[in-house]
Amino acid sequence: MGTSAPTTRRWLAELVDVGVTHIVDARIEWDDDRFVAAHAPGVACLHHGMDDAGQEVPEEWFDVAVGWAVPAIADGGVVLTHCHMGINRGPSLGFAVLLALGWAPVEAMAAIRAARPIAYAAYAEDALRWHHWRSAVGPRRRAAEVAELDAWRRENPMDVRRAIRAAAGGVA
Repeated sequence: MGTSAPTTRRWLAELVDVGVTHIVDARIEWDDDRFVAAHAPGVACLHHGMDDAGQEVPEEWFDVAVGWAVPAIADGGVVLTHCHMGINRGPSLGFAVLLALGWAPVEAMAAIRAARPIAYAAYAEDALRWHHWRSAVGPRRRAAEVAELDAWRRENPMDVRRAIRAAAGGVA
């Protein structure tokens, strides 16, 4: 979540204030579970880290986190999926959760980008592949949704380098 305890406590308090009840931490390089347990004991955490190296993401990674998040939402919870900068892993996982909740791929990506303008969700195509696999989507729908996501990306380009600089507090 953060780099200093006072800043991280403030961010965590803001999340609690807006109703977040569950956090999925997609970072492999950091784990806030103990911090959250100490400062917001009512917030459930799942540390489900993954490297952000551009690799293909296996279906099992989405299974675990989405399998944890969707029941929490069904029970009235509010789930935050996050990573280090909020550009790839967290938004990709949020995309998978929205797909599992029945959102159309383009609407899910548009909602993520509206909420987090620097979100690229580099693993969204893997999440969509996972969703198609788990939902037994037929080839025609699968091809149409992949094409729609590709078209959305072309129509809504993201300069990832600028996004990383912006997230890191640099000049975008």
